Amino acid sequence: MTAVTVRATATAPRSRGSRGLVRALLRVHRSALLFWLMLVAVAAGALLWAYGPGADAAWAEYRDAGCGSGEPSLGCDLTGPAFARYDDILAVGGNLLGLMPLIVAAWAGGALVGRELENGTAQWAWVQSVSPGRWLAAKLAVPAALLTAGMLTLTLVHRLVWVSSGESLHRMMGWRTWHSVYLANGTAATAYALLGLAIGALVGLLLPRALPALAVAALAVLALSDRLSALRPHLWPPELATATDDYPETVGLIVEGGALTRNGAHVPIPDCTGSPGCLSERDITGFYAYYHPTDHFWPLHLVETGIVLAVAAVAVWASFALLKRRTGALA
Repeated sequence: MTAVTVRATATAPRSRGSRGLVRALLRVHRSALLFWLMLVAVAAGALLWAYGPGADAAWAEYRDAGCGSGEPSLGCDLTGPAFARYDDILAVGGNLLGLMPLIVAAWAGGALVGRELENGTAQWAWVQSVSPGRWLAAKLAVPAALLTAGMLTLTLVHRLVWVSSGESLHRMMGWRTWHSVYLANGTAATAYALLGLAIGALVGLLLPRALPALAVAALAVLALSDRLSALRPHLWPPELATATDDYPETVGLIVEGGALTRNGAHVPIPDCTGSPGCLSERDITGFYAYYHPTDHFWPLHLVETGIVLAVAAVAVWASFALLKRRTGALA
């Protein structure tokens, strides 16, 4: 591992103010800035198309096929080209919001921090014009502001599409559920993007080489995201549904399910295929399911957002502590 040995001193010139530091940061990473602005504009425009002309065309195609009257029909399970375009745009928009933490982490670890430490430009800046603390603060604050603005914009537009089509395409055609587009419809998408920035910066300081930092940062965020998504169903108390004849019908995120015995014990559902008396022989009298209904979306979402932001804050603190240890000073 390459160690940063430059020592920042109190007498080093500080000719560059905060505005100059921000301008320099935007100039160095101008390509990333333009890519981000273009990505937000194109994604928001595509989602707005889905909100207006795309949804209108898909719903008209559905009605023209004789569907939408409430009567079930096998032909209504099939989709036409208008709905396929609408569905593809929604899928790309939702998946893009989910992929942003990995993209941000890779960029932050590789280009934002790792490359500058590898090339020595950061060390040069510390003894010429800016302290290590201000350097890192700018590296985190400016991208964080741009990420927050862009991610919230995309989230709001995606939620606009989701809410507007909830009474037509989603309810009548039953393609998506609230938990299948969980991240794209709330604050957690922005929180995960900020987590990617914080983890990427920390990894870039730990591994001051662009390519290793890029790979490790993306893998670290992927592992954290996977772990947090596994914890998601347990972040809020679920509701219980029971039934006697069959597995209970629930509309929501299933946490746990199984069979009920006569004394109320929860057991796995046995495989009783071809055995009429199988359930009674095992003393099974019903079935149960713990699940999260639609109105649990915001409690789950806000708790997860808080956890993700707390992890990001720890990563930022660790970055400043590591930089102080490497350079001997932050001011």
